[in-house]
Amino acid sequence: AVRSIEHLPVEVEQLVAEDRLKEVPGVGEAITKKITELVTTGHIGYYEKLKAEFPEGISTLLDIPSVGPKTAMLLSSELGIKSVDELEAAIISGKVATLPRMGDKVTENILRHIQTLRRKDQRIPIGEALPVVDDILTRLGQVPRVRNLAPAGSLRRFRETVGDIDLMGTADNASEIIQTFVNLPQVKEVLASGTTKASVVVSGGLQVDLRIVEHDCFGSLLQYFTGSKQHNINLRERAHRMGLKLSEYG
Repeated sequence: AVRSIEHLPVEVEQLVAEDRLKEVPGVGEAITKKITELVTTGHIGYYEKLKAEFPEGISTLLDIPSVGPKTAMLLSSELGIKSVDELEAAIISGKVATLPRMGDKVTENILRHIQTLRRKDQRIPIGEALPVVDDILTRLGQVPRVRNLAPAGSLRRFRETVGDIDLMGTADNASEIIQTFVNLPQVKEVLASGTTKASVVVSGGLQVDLRIVEHDCFGSLLQYFTGSKQHNINLRERAHRMGLKLSEYG
């Protein structure tokens, strides 16, 4: 729903005024009510209620993959931690280890994810990223029944610098190519792994995400994930003027 709303060809206020929000993919009754409330009043009551229930800084801690709501509340209530920097310092000083269920393995995992989170804001020259991606694509291309593989995002747009690497592909054996991907020799950490997508950190700290999609969706999804965001918006606006609908699925 968030992605669909983000790339709407018209202003969300117009859809609210015309009572057409439910036409947006992924937007049901509950989300429609909240968006309508935000547009008409400038706030969402449910969000304000949640904000009042949680201490300041909780949402920042929840950005760390290995920190859930209970852990974030524990860190805030017991140690007064309100930021990622404060959490890192508390782990290094040993304060976090004094809390229940916060042993060495847990704190080491949190530190690792903090480093990953910070890397997401870093960019490297495209000349450093290309050899890494070429090697990965060559290895994945050797998996049987792989039909398409291509980079997307800022790498495909040949920006001077890139952040995370997005790879797209189609295959008759999605789970096999995902398993090959997460077990590549250059992979240092697996951040997430499912049946059709995975995210890893390779040598040098570069994050690489792989998504395997249906054959019929490959072209439209490759375009969507290549971007940029404004380019996608412009395409949707043009499709709208022509009486058409355009999404990442076609």
